[in-house]
Amino acid sequence: MELLDVFLKRRSVRKYTGEQIAKEKIEKILYAGLSSASGRSRQPWELVVVQDKEVLKKLSESRVGAAKMLENAGCAIVVFADTEKTDVWIEDCSIVMSNMHLMADSLGLGSCWIQGRLRDAENGITTEQYCRELLHVPENYVLEAMLSIGILEEHPKSRKVEELPMEKVHWGNW
Repeated sequence: MELLDVFLKRRSVRKYTGEQIAKEKIEKILYAGLSSASGRSRQPWELVVVQDKEVLKKLSESRVGAAKMLENAGCAIVVFADTEKTDVWIEDCSIVMSNMHLMADSLGLGSCWIQGRLRDAENGITTEQYCRELLHVPENYVLEAMLSIGILEEHPKSRKVEELPMEKVHWGNW
């Protein structure tokens, strides 16, 4: 498969069967994240893999109206960062999330990026505070996002090159 085909095929998936995911597939997703580019190779990220169904259920309540798919996911990977390592931790962690998102799809799994930074949980605290307490994360780490991963019920339709918004591309100048 050509790399462009991988990009076009990748979609956010929010409906999962609830089945477990093979450890080998989770490891490949982690390898994709850990091999990400990083400014000055600082690698500020820390990844928390969650497979326990009770913890996934609790994580599904970590963000108002946007994390419910975690309840039926086979796995979540929660991305935290050490902001002392670099001022581009948001960008670095976003690359990790993107790589893992693409790898999950290439393995036939569904995934969805759940923004955590600057979001609130249902109980009046921030999503970051909620996740930090639930997952026992040290205070000096901040939350970027969570990736829900699961066996998908069905894969959404791929994009087509002809449907891409080429009007957003400006050649030479605006």
